[in-house]
Amino acid sequence: MNDVTTTNNPLLQFDGLPAFDGIRPEHVGPAVDRLLADANGELERAVGDGTPADYESMSAVLDVATERLGRAWGAVRHLHAVVDTPELRAAYTRNLPRVTEFFTRLGADERLYAKYKRIAATQGEGLSPPRRKALTNALRDFVLSGAELQGEAKRRHAAIRERLSALQQQYSEHVLDATDAFAYYAGSDELDGVPDDVRGATGEAAAAQGKPGHKLTLHYPVYGPVMQYATNRALRERLYTAYVTRASEMGPPERDNTPLMREILALKQEEAHLLGHPTYAALSLVPKMARTAAEVQVFLRDLAARARPHAERDMVELREFAASQLGLADLQAWDLAFARERLKQSRYAFSDDEVKQYFTEPRVLQGLFEIVQTVFEVQIRPDAAPVWHESVRFYRVERQGRLLAQFYLDPYAREGKQPGAWMDDVRVRWARPDGSVQTPVATLTCNYAAPVGGRPALMTHDDVITLFHEFGHGLHLMLTRVEDLGVSGLSGVEWDAVELPSQFMENFCWEWDVLARMTAHVDTGEPMSRALFDKMLAAKNFHSGPETLRQVEYGLIDMRLHAEPGNEARLQQVVDEVRGEVAVATPPAFNRFQHSFSHIFAGGYAAGYYSYKWAEVLSADAWSAFEETGPLHVPTGRRLREEILEAGGSRSAMENFIAFRGREPRIDALLRHQGMA
Repeated sequence: MNDVTTTNNPLLQFDGLPAFDGIRPEHVGPAVDRLLADANGELERAVGDGTPADYESMSAVLDVATERLGRAWGAVRHLHAVVDTPELRAAYTRNLPRVTEFFTRLGADERLYAKYKRIAATQGEGLSPPRRKALTNALRDFVLSGAELQGEAKRRHAAIRERLSALQQQYSEHVLDATDAFAYYAGSDELDGVPDDVRGATGEAAAAQGKPGHKLTLHYPVYGPVMQYATNRALRERLYTAYVTRASEMGPPERDNTPLMREILALKQEEAHLLGHPTYAALSLVPKMARTAAEVQVFLRDLAARARPHAERDMVELREFAASQLGLADLQAWDLAFARERLKQSRYAFSDDEVKQYFTEPRVLQGLFEIVQTVFEVQIRPDAAPVWHESVRFYRVERQGRLLAQFYLDPYAREGKQPGAWMDDVRVRWARPDGSVQTPVATLTCNYAAPVGGRPALMTHDDVITLFHEFGHGLHLMLTRVEDLGVSGLSGVEWDAVELPSQFMENFCWEWDVLARMTAHVDTGEPMSRALFDKMLAAKNFHSGPETLRQVEYGLIDMRLHAEPGNEARLQQVVDEVRGEVAVATPPAFNRFQHSFSHIFAGGYAAGYYSYKWAEVLSADAWSAFEETGPLHVPTGRRLREEILEAGGSRSAMENFIAFRGREPRIDALLRHQGMA
């Protein structure tokens, strides 16, 4: 091989941190060539007679090669999500099928499956509890990955996995491209009511392109405030229509996700049938806490029944207020956020924009870090590493001077970056076969508004909650003490329990002792007043009924699409039926939210979106332990850290929860927190 593919290829350097600033599209193919060759060679060695059927030997042979392939490909996938270019997308698209094919084949290799079954038979009881759990999960996952299939069924299963991977990538790209493609240049007179910082940012964006006025986009730091504050109803309708029809048949055909969704759903059902399950929902639930689709739907409908009286009262009140105070007798979907904000201001005498002036990004980060350092007994310090964009920061997490983990923070929305917020791993905690311990590294990605005009970035309270949420996922990865790959950090944690630490962290954003220390007015430096906080707290559950029903709606749509074969042909009908059952404000007929529902069509939440609400029961009950002791109570934080965060996937989520709380979870705390007790 030449120098470009080996010595100078940053994707093939595994000592230290990834050279994110040096990875280029031309590095991807040669790196994948090399890493796939290594991984295939080690797979053959692992299944051969020369490798004993014991846990240590198999790990020493196979884990190194597959971990390196996963880590390098993870870096490419991450860059594709946060700094997408046509060249990088092309390299990613060319190599995705090859990587997918290898991991599909690895998970379905009957020789490997047989060897792990021998390990379970001969060593199972003698392994440490984390390794025993990892081995149990591995045997289950072999079955779920098609290791027991034969002949044509096995070949078809592999083809389905490869095709799904390509379709999900296309779906995600269509959403990004449709979001980036929209721009409306508004005159200043059209932006009445829109906050000054948004006007400044959109004015700068227009000027940067040599255009007059303000560049309005569908990225949330612009879209959200326009929908919430703009008095210009026609402007709100224009942006709303563009937003809810992204990547649908109402836009360019080359970005229409309709055929992709139909094929994705059909292929998932076919995959389930091949593996002996009646539906994809049944297959998806095998490794989760919930047991059946029926159980999930009962849970969601019960929650809907509890929320509906509150939601109906909220909507009656909103319609009356909009008609009498705003002149909106026919309240439409593009009026809802605006009318809610005006009603909230009328009732509680504050606005989200007023609150935002106190949440400067530096102060919020300082506050977040102080909480984590206090409650979980760690230290967070700035660190240095190559980054993919100038706005990315890097930090290290220590305990008593010893490195535990590191993380990147990519905070701002920009073109070429997927919308939303997420945490991902660069690498996980792992005791390598050579005796060294690999410390975990996380990426925390948000999409709030960048600083404008030399002032610090301002965050809405929702932005603050989102940051805390993603940091909770990061803590799950970074604070684990488990050193076996399959159950370290989030690995092996049931999907419907993964949101526990993230949703738990959100609660700090509603504590006065916490907020008082992480607020400082952008102009005066004054901390938020207790009076303003009390208004926020009083408004916390403002219209929580409709919001709960919206999440139930998404969960039911997801579960029904995956639990009822044939629904790929009646996708819009299912959406409409669920809305008819659950929603208190029916969106217009042209709303195509499912065309950008990336969680289930391009993420890992297919037949799993309910997990947000399922895990909220766990997280609310976990937080109630802190309500009993105080939000910064170190012994309670230590117990949560040791029994849930450090334990990772080495025990079942229920075992972890009981070890922390002393009992199984109850729904009472969730209903109380949402004002629906």
